[in-house]
Amino acid sequence: MKVTLERLTKHFGKVVAAEDIDLDIGDGEFVALLGPSGCGKTTTLLMIAGIYKPTSGFVKFDGGVVNHLPPKDRNIGMVFQSYALYPHMTVFDNLTFPLKLKKTPKEEMAQRAQRVADMMGIGHLMDRKPAQLSGGQQQRVALGRALVKEPDMLLFDEPLSNLDARLRLSMRGEIKRLQMDLGITSIYVTHDQVEAMTMADRIAVMNEGLLQACATPDDLYDRPETLFVAGFIGNPPMNFTDVEVVRENGDYHARREAFDVLVPAERGEKAAGKGSVILGIRPEDVTLQEEGDVEAEIYIVEPLGRDDLLDCRFGGAAVRVLADPKLRTRIGDHVRLAFNMHKVQFFDPQTEKSLLWTD
Repeated sequence: MKVTLERLTKHFGKVVAAEDIDLDIGDGEFVALLGPSGCGKTTTLLMIAGIYKPTSGFVKFDGGVVNHLPPKDRNIGMVFQSYALYPHMTVFDNLTFPLKLKKTPKEEMAQRAQRVADMMGIGHLMDRKPAQLSGGQQQRVALGRALVKEPDMLLFDEPLSNLDARLRLSMRGEIKRLQMDLGITSIYVTHDQVEAMTMADRIAVMNEGLLQACATPDDLYDRPETLFVAGFIGNPPMNFTDVEVVRENGDYHARREAFDVLVPAERGEKAAGKGSVILGIRPEDVTLQEEGDVEAEIYIVEPLGRDDLLDCRFGGAAVRVLADPKLRTRIGDHVRLAFNMHKVQFFDPQTEKSLLWTD
């Protein structure tokens, strides 16, 4: 099923929850709605589901407007953060509840429930009640209940947030594999950028009710269109500092106090002559080198196992760097930092739009 959102808007009184959302989701595509709490992603999902009625704009399924259709007539499956299982019902009864509402024949109901339960790895738990299941098993029941309806679309509202880290990791892979195998159009709401990056074909990033960008994980990471997207995508987050980009003798320089670094022409020409701009660079694109560009002092060392995350300070600026633990750096050490300026980003401080990737 193809989903189209056109100028989709939802107001709660004077509160703007979502504003002019335009988004196309292809048939069989897995799209994540990503953003901080209160950004409007769940509101958008609930308008697609028909639980919220839009203030204005349109929700279209395969080109047809469905604003007037109640949730039960949209042929969607929903998986919630709370699982929303009936505690007095067995796994079998929870799975078949949507089919009972449709008055599906008992024999067909049992076959479909068993088939989905086996697919989810809970076929041996059909007689248990939710209180007798682990969190991961309850999540599988909730997902199975959505699938047993054979929906045209799956909607997920932060379904893994109640699970521990290890279980979240395995369920991420299971949901993604299941979605690929079934080819069901899926929309997945999350505030966890790692979930979105690892699971989605495309990610729609939202903030304060507005759609900031919608692109593949690689494009969002390497070519962020706004300052918000650049800072929200990536862990550890991108470094930002104010610089001025100038051209001298055919070369481009990014400068601030205690910082003067050459910028590749294809990036420098787009930021030069614009006064103060915001330079962004990811921690993995800054390295410790004896012949580095800038001298800095290590302010904090955070061991992460595979890497050490260093907070380095110079000329009133702070830059996070991922370093090899074997270097055994210490707080107070003076080091030289080398910047991979082929990966640098520049943003307009007024509009917060990229100077590299937006017109």
